[in-house]
Amino acid sequence: MIENWPLLTIITFLPMIGVLFLLMIRGDEASVTRNARHVALWVSGFTFIISLALVFGFDSTSSGYQFEENRAWLPAVGISYHLGVDGISMPFILLSTLLSPLAILASWKAITHRVREYMIAFLVLETMMIGMFASLDMLMFYLFFEGVLIPMFLIIGVWGGGRRVYAAFKFFLYTLLGSVLMLVCMLAMYLDAGTTDIPALTAHSFAAGVQTWLFIGFLASFAVKVPMWPVHTWLPDAHVEAPTAGSMILAGVLLKMGGYGFIRFSLPMFPLASEMFAPLIFALSIIAIVYTSLVALAQSDMKKLIAYSSVAHMGFVTIGIFTLTEQGVAGAMFQMISHGLVSAALFFCVGVVYDRLHTRDISAYGGVAAVMPRYAVFFMFMMLASVGLPGTSGFVGEMLVLVGAWKASSWVAFFTATGLVLGATYMLWLYRRVMFGTIESADVGAMERISRREVLIFAPLTVLVLWFGIYPASLLDVMANSILAVLDNAASGGAMVIAGR
Repeated sequence: MIENWPLLTIITFLPMIGVLFLLMIRGDEASVTRNARHVALWVSGFTFIISLALVFGFDSTSSGYQFEENRAWLPAVGISYHLGVDGISMPFILLSTLLSPLAILASWKAITHRVREYMIAFLVLETMMIGMFASLDMLMFYLFFEGVLIPMFLIIGVWGGGRRVYAAFKFFLYTLLGSVLMLVCMLAMYLDAGTTDIPALTAHSFAAGVQTWLFIGFLASFAVKVPMWPVHTWLPDAHVEAPTAGSMILAGVLLKMGGYGFIRFSLPMFPLASEMFAPLIFALSIIAIVYTSLVALAQSDMKKLIAYSSVAHMGFVTIGIFTLTEQGVAGAMFQMISHGLVSAALFFCVGVVYDRLHTRDISAYGGVAAVMPRYAVFFMFMMLASVGLPGTSGFVGEMLVLVGAWKASSWVAFFTATGLVLGATYMLWLYRRVMFGTIESADVGAMERISRREVLIFAPLTVLVLWFGIYPASLLDVMANSILAVLDNAASGGAMVIAGR
């Protein structure tokens, strides 16, 4: 039976087998480069194929963890090698395994120097992402959570743009400093509960006063990862300087680490603090939605505009999570998966034209639709998904968040809805400036048509965005019971603390 296999271990560490192969490659620079690309693509693609076994073996009627692996690791202090998935973590693992080979394909021609090292960084990054979502031990979660920083730091700092070193260090310092406070809180949780096991910690009742400080410590880390206003300033710099594939993974997966952390830790473990700080989260999220949308309107760089739009979209996520309603949390989860697909596609859209003209300046384009009609169709579809067009995955997530926000506060719902209007404004403005009008640049007129490789990257993202928009139950049903379990645990945990436990 597939349940008896160490499936999560295989999926998590298979990319590291690819790293070993890459380290053993010998030959001249051309052959090393060619072989490194193929090894990384085949290993990441095979990892995705194996991860599909999670879908076929997953029981969506259960709210518990499945495919569990639990072995003693540091028994003297009660730390174990504990992996497992539920309806909350499994979609993120599949998102990670899907975007990784697509990002490697996106790097096929864009990365031309130190290709082997670049592919090693990507495969290590994939292991860290999968391991973080699969971890059911708090220490393991932290190791993978922080381990993500190292390969992404290198991807930005070595293969990024002109200000890559500045952007890489800003990304690293922002995210690391927030996580130090989280580590201190994890130590306090271990001393209080006597375990680092996440299911056991979820069942443990922390005192109300302790919850407040623990929530703040975790917020310091998760808010940077989301990122929430005002600790979002590292993101535009990181996106602008990162290579296209780095931006795809950064927006597609890494921004979801904060939202996942809120759902996995903050809501079930600190329910009273989550309810107490919800108004603050709403305020910061609304500022993020409105402010960064207005900032996006003022951008002349395509990548920076999409980066600011990511901050606005993640504002929807944090609002949905802290409505503490089934619709809100489900909408936040759905929005994270949808945004992972759409934002990765949008950053690749920018990369496609950047590889041809080597500029991201919006004013340098115009009339691209006449030269690259198939590209214009893909870009249009992802742009409409980003603004929440009915029939796309973006619509489902945003509407569920608005329903949950309305239950929490009509004013929160009203200000959240302004993001829909502002999002449509800056995305349509971007599309009109780049795609339509007369071709005023000879370089634009001479651009190559979209290649088969680029179509191969767009195709699965387009299919999934359309599929989840038309048939959202295929994703919502997977998450439903796990989300209800989190909310029930939060409600019962808060009642137990109030009762004096």
